Amino acid sequence: MSLEALIAEDEPLLREALLQQLQRLWPELVIVAECEDGAAALEALETHQPDLAFLDIRMPGITGIDVARALQNVSPQTQVVFVTAYDQYAIAAFEQGAVDYLLKPVTDERLLATRQRVLARRQAGMPDPSMLDRLLKQLVQQPGAPQSAPPLAWITASNGRETRLVMLDEVLYFRADSKYTSVVTADEELLLRSSLRELAAALDPNCFRQVHRSTIVNMKAVVSVSREETGRGVLRLKHRSETLVVSQPFMSLFRGM
Repeated sequence: MSLEALIAEDEPLLREALLQQLQRLWPELVIVAECEDGAAALEALETHQPDLAFLDIRMPGITGIDVARALQNVSPQTQVVFVTAYDQYAIAAFEQGAVDYLLKPVTDERLLATRQRVLARRQAGMPDPSMLDRLLKQLVQQPGAPQSAPPLAWITASNGRETRLVMLDEVLYFRADSKYTSVVTADEELLLRSSLRELAAALDPNCFRQVHRSTIVNMKAVVSVSREETGRGVLRLKHRSETLVVSQPFMSLFRGM
């Protein structure tokens, strides 16, 4: 059976190792995208609608769990295989049976077993989506889950030759283009040396959310979220006249707001 899949893993060597392993042990599986973070994975899911997604749980900013949460709105037919180094996650996942797991380092035997389960699950019909929702809640609440480093409280940014200290509470949003990352406050726009990907890993996820591949917004600065007919969203901000676009795949992350 020929299936399509994507791989989302933020470590390049591990991503390449899994790709080569899949090509060797599952040659009929077509890898349609290799993603270095959750933001890229969301956009690839919307574009390719693959049958299968190999998602690293711990990715900067938008995690593998966040991506899995968004599947029902972005690519509902996609099955999930989580990839993780943490055994405590695997126990809960297998008990639910809604998704499969690969523990790092991935062995050939484990990957072949996953292949058989994925194919069997497709023949039996897709699992109840509510099972995946329950599992994702359990994964977040796992008592043994590794803790992230404390989020940043301030950053340094430049305005010409001047370097300034900017408190994160003052930041409305970050925006990246091909060359620079800008930090925007109510009064000014400054330049950062950090990439958006580095920021996503260090910012407090309870306050800052990625809403586009090139934009991270401080949710405390958002006045309203509206949805256009195309499915994408528009954010209106405090203290700024411009609006921010929320890509359609990222609208799923605003569920429940």
